[in-house]
Amino acid sequence: MSKKTTKLLAVFLPYFLIALVATNLGEAWRLAAGETTGEKILGLLVSVPIAFGNPLPSFHPFDLLVGLLCGAGMWLAVYLKGKNAKKFRTNMEYGSARWGTAKDIEPFMAPKFEDNIILTKTEWLMMSNRPKNPANARNKNVLIVGGSGSGKTRFWLKPNLLQFHSSYVVTDPKGSIVIECGTALLKHGYCLRIFNTINFKKSQHYNPFAYIHSEKDILKLVTTLITNTKGDGKAGDEFWTKAETLLYCALIGYIHYEAPVEEQNFATLIEFLNAMEVREDDEDFENPVDLMFKELKRKKPNHFAVRQYAKFKLAAGKTLKSILVSCGARLAPFDIDELREITSYDELALDTVGDRKTALFLIMSDTDATFNFLISMIYTQLFNLLCEKADDVYGGRLPVHVRCLIDEAANIGQIPNLEKLVATIRSREISACLVLQAKSQLKAIYKDNADTIIGNMDSQIFLGGSEPTTLKELNTALGKETIDMFNTSNTRGNSPSYGQNYQKLGHDLASIDELAVLDGGKCILQLRGVRPFLSDKYDLTQHPNYKYTSDADPKNAFDIEAFLHREMELQPDEMFDSVDMDAEEEKDARRRGDGKNGNVSNAGKAGKVGKTEKAGQRKGS
Repeated sequence: MSKKTTKLLAVFLPYFLIALVATNLGEAWRLAAGETTGEKILGLLVSVPIAFGNPLPSFHPFDLLVGLLCGAGMWLAVYLKGKNAKKFRTNMEYGSARWGTAKDIEPFMAPKFEDNIILTKTEWLMMSNRPKNPANARNKNVLIVGGSGSGKTRFWLKPNLLQFHSSYVVTDPKGSIVIECGTALLKHGYCLRIFNTINFKKSQHYNPFAYIHSEKDILKLVTTLITNTKGDGKAGDEFWTKAETLLYCALIGYIHYEAPVEEQNFATLIEFLNAMEVREDDEDFENPVDLMFKELKRKKPNHFAVRQYAKFKLAAGKTLKSILVSCGARLAPFDIDELREITSYDELALDTVGDRKTALFLIMSDTDATFNFLISMIYTQLFNLLCEKADDVYGGRLPVHVRCLIDEAANIGQIPNLEKLVATIRSREISACLVLQAKSQLKAIYKDNADTIIGNMDSQIFLGGSEPTTLKELNTALGKETIDMFNTSNTRGNSPSYGQNYQKLGHDLASIDELAVLDGGKCILQLRGVRPFLSDKYDLTQHPNYKYTSDADPKNAFDIEAFLHREMELQPDEMFDSVDMDAEEEKDARRRGDGKNGNVSNAGKAGKVGKTEKAGQRKGS
């Protein structure tokens, strides 16, 4: 017998039995004495016991018809009640919220642990953007919210960094993460890059100008610069910002298209501004920069920089002087020798992060935000470069997924158009993980766009905290569950009474006060389209790669200075160009940044190139 037949029998057998029993009702009606309907009904009182005294059904045609009608009527009643069951949701009358189970998360997890993003101790999310069931696809953007000391770095960031399945861009407050995990990354074949805004001497170089390839890149750089150097004060008249934008576009355009490669940096931009003297009493006075643009206009009248500079010069002398003062104040940090040197050339190669497994650590101060705008500039250029490379070179998807683990996301400044980026980077194999102390921090920076950013985070994790806005929003998102309430009453007196009352009511799955006192070892995970999970935080010591970190063995501590010094040395099999130059030429080449990372092939600009040799062929190579 087939399963389908068995299922049909199971459904209709009860109604068939009811029909057989009901044939006795037909027999009772036939046996009832009387001429009228009323007499027949009275006669049933006598005939029913007689009819049902026979345990066998009656097969008289009339009796079978009565039995068939009774069985069909019972089936119809049950069917109609079942059809309207949605109006009577048992135990869901006041809310259907509940905590997720292992069965709920199972479709979203990859079989191999190393192919997942670690969300909690028991919940993971597969790295693949194309699961077997498209309905289970989720983006890899994660929002982590937790107060100070809730374990954002230990319980979430470091375990995910040790997965070793992607390239990582890590915001590293205080520089502790690279020290603890740098050695582990090197042992697993990662290319390490470090930018340090706390101690520039322990940093590789970053030159934003190195990533300018077109006029639109100039506009993007200027927008990023202005957005992240506006300070905490109230925004002033937009006229001054737009005037500054014109001047920056003009000067950077001139530097990019006309200056030698070694002079394309902020140091040159500062020199241009310093040379722009304006005399209020002499409108016809021309400073050295005016003369440079005048000459460029004679040669290339439609040059991008010339057009921008002409618009800037439309202002009167007093206005021009005010604009220059504003520019000088905005770019004041770049007048520091250390900052001018660190931005003189580029070693970060941001556009190659998605080509091979790379770990870029952006070390920033969590107490002094003076140079944090540099971190924001790196992220802005990184997103734009990787998206363009994915589209133009790799057909829309990077070969290596790039995960941006942005710790202290509220302290790095504003990343322009982040609300658009988080919605589009998924298809390019890029993801952003924002780590915050409270959601209100995000709203303070991105204003109305904060909700859009949060909405594009398919995974949200609450590690604990007491910030009211965060608790209220989480309480609302978790919803209500239906619970049973049992009341008893006992009245004493001359007429004592006792009563019991059962009823259902709605209750928050987790009330605000319960969230505020959440166990330190617990966290709440919200995955789009899935019930929320109340789970344990991931134990870093249980990670298979924990043994490679300095937390497990202090001998694994990563030495930044030794690493940077080693990066400057040639490897035994590395090819290079030998160059003959005197001391002054060598000094000039080092000032320009030629020969960085041990490759001195570019230094030929400052001297005569000899022959190509392999490191190790001669002493001192």
